[in-house]
Amino acid sequence: MSISHTAPTDRTPPPVHLRIGSERLASGSGGRFEHISPVSGQVDATIPLAGPADVDRAVGAAHDAFNGWRRTSPAERRRLLTTLADLIDANAEELGWLGVVDNGTALSTTSGMPALCSEWTRYYAGWADKIHSDVTASLRDDGELGYTLAQPYGVIGIIITWNGPLISLCMKVPAALAAGNTVVIKPSELTPFTAERFADLCEQAGFPPGVVNILPGTADAGTALIGHPLVQKVSFTGGPATARKILEQCSQHLKPTVMELGGKSANIVFDDANLDAACFLGTFMATGLMAGQGCAFPTRMLVQESIYDEMIQRVAGVAKTIVVGDPFDPSTLAGPVINKAGLDRVLSMIERATLDGARLVTGGARLDGPLASGYFIEPTVFADVDPQSELGQTEVFGPVLAMMPFSSEEEAIAIANGTPYGLSAYIQTASLRRALRVADELVAGEVLVNGARNLAVHRPFGGLGLSGFGKEGGRAGVEEFLRTKSVGIVV
Repeated sequence: MSISHTAPTDRTPPPVHLRIGSERLASGSGGRFEHISPVSGQVDATIPLAGPADVDRAVGAAHDAFNGWRRTSPAERRRLLTTLADLIDANAEELGWLGVVDNGTALSTTSGMPALCSEWTRYYAGWADKIHSDVTASLRDDGELGYTLAQPYGVIGIIITWNGPLISLCMKVPAALAAGNTVVIKPSELTPFTAERFADLCEQAGFPPGVVNILPGTADAGTALIGHPLVQKVSFTGGPATARKILEQCSQHLKPTVMELGGKSANIVFDDANLDAACFLGTFMATGLMAGQGCAFPTRMLVQESIYDEMIQRVAGVAKTIVVGDPFDPSTLAGPVINKAGLDRVLSMIERATLDGARLVTGGARLDGPLASGYFIEPTVFADVDPQSELGQTEVFGPVLAMMPFSSEEEAIAIANGTPYGLSAYIQTASLRRALRVADELVAGEVLVNGARNLAVHRPFGGLGLSGFGKEGGRAGVEEFLRTKSVGIVV
């Protein structure tokens, strides 16, 4: 592991507002929240929080805007979303900087997010004028003409988590808007700054007031949003514990949801794989990228026995080269975890993993010295992890990789499928036949082979089991925000 140090520049976060209709409010009925920088461990901003009264007003504004927005021509919706994508590109540098301010993710990562997000926005701009209906009966003997209508729900409640605030917005909002819905968004109070700028860009793009409303808030605001009778569907990104609470609340109203939750993704490395590529991909994504705080990351590396010892050494070598430090420094690859609670949780899991018999290969400690005041953890690799142990079964959401050997293809599949999660899975092999065979057997919402990239917008993304349900991306992503009405006419 390497540590970077650079002199700090101006890192003052921008002011945050509640965005309701055309209003920009500096205070909310939910009080205020002290945002703590994960880099310094110090309060760097105080932000307003929405309360139930603000949620009610925002949902009302979205409801009032819905009839006009659903009747806006598909070509105009496409134009506005394309303009928003252009603005994301034009403000990429600032959006990358805000991503660091929000949660300490390294600038080397956040600087690439705007391009991905504009890609998602353009993709769904292209769907706005391609939503179609089907003829189901054409002048049958009884004279009936039957057809369907694909129609928007109305007001969509969107709740996003803190680890990827910009991409979470762009995986949900453009698809909902392209389908003709209006949205009320609750970003995490831990990461409010990107959402503030996103609201500015939506306004600059020309979306009518009330179509996009953004309310920073705690779980209380989320509860008010979910339970509001005018909210027709909820799209949530977060963890299973919160998802259960949301589903329980939605069940009272029989309200549909999309749940994009966590994962414990397996990365199966066969002995014919490109080991250099497999090593870098698996190690960096699990212990470096976003400090391991990603739901789809390959946090379990399953390695064929014949190359297991070699891979342990290779992985350790890669982990030790990951530059951890000041996330504003472009040379830094890994920043801190989100907060003190996250730090304590990850360190506790590391400690328990050693007690469970896993072999600590590298890392495992909080960084001290110049980084001691922040929430930095060394890139950590464990070998000989029991697939049924806590580390083998539970999402860490920190820079920790668990390595496990396997002897046969069947054993690798059984280990990979042996958790309650089912979000992503990874295969590294030179055999296309094997890749296709194993991909068919893996219980996961997506399987990525030999470095296929994550979050490609044309591929539906979403999980099974504890990883949730519903899709973001692809045609399925826009269909989540449409409901089908059947019409029959006797002519």
